[in-house]
Amino acid sequence: MGRGKIEIKRIENTTNRQVTFCKRRNGLLKKAYELSVLCDAEVALIVFSSRGRLYEYANNSVRGTIERYKKACADSSNTGSVVEANVQFYQQEASKLRRQIRELQNSNRHIVGEALSSMSLKDLKSLETRLEKGISRIRSKKNEMLFAEIEIMQKREIELQSHNNYLRAKINEHERIQQQQEQQQQQMSLMPTGTECESVPASQSTYDRNFLPVSLMNANHHYSRQDQTACRLV
Repeated sequence: MGRGKIEIKRIENTTNRQVTFCKRRNGLLKKAYELSVLCDAEVALIVFSSRGRLYEYANNSVRGTIERYKKACADSSNTGSVVEANVQFYQQEASKLRRQIRELQNSNRHIVGEALSSMSLKDLKSLETRLEKGISRIRSKKNEMLFAEIEIMQKREIELQSHNNYLRAKINEHERIQQQQEQQQQQMSLMPTGTECESVPASQSTYDRNFLPVSLMNANHHYSRQDQTACRLV
């Protein structure tokens, strides 16, 4: 038996409708893939089921294909209507920005204590709460910075103290070496020298030198006058 024609209308049976959806969806995705490969076409397919689930296929990118489609539609449409739509869009954006600027300016004035007469009691309480939270955060940040600075100062003080101790040790070592050198010099100056111990007075040497020839001349009377003169010279 050949395939019979199916009436194109909504399938009332939920099970049959879900089965038919799965089969037709797979066939549609397959046909989109074949079209993109065989014909080198850019294809983007988006399918939402009755339960809201998304199924998509694109050989390039679904977002890129949609942007290309929007651009092609904008180029083909009336230029005047596009410009008018752009102007309207930018006007709306400008009005939003102006409103946001006014709100920020009012908020800044309220924070510094200006233009409070137009605020209600509820707004004033909300502002007070915001200010208290801001002050607490500022104080905590300030304390953190103070603690960090104190730690840095303590580290620097420890480094300076260690450097001073090192310099004091060097000075003490230098003074000790200098005292040892001075003591050695004093000891050397107090020690007697060898020349002083063995030296004989000049008068005694002269006396002995003069005494010897005289005694010799007195002992032996047979020497001539020339010999006595030679003895004296010697």
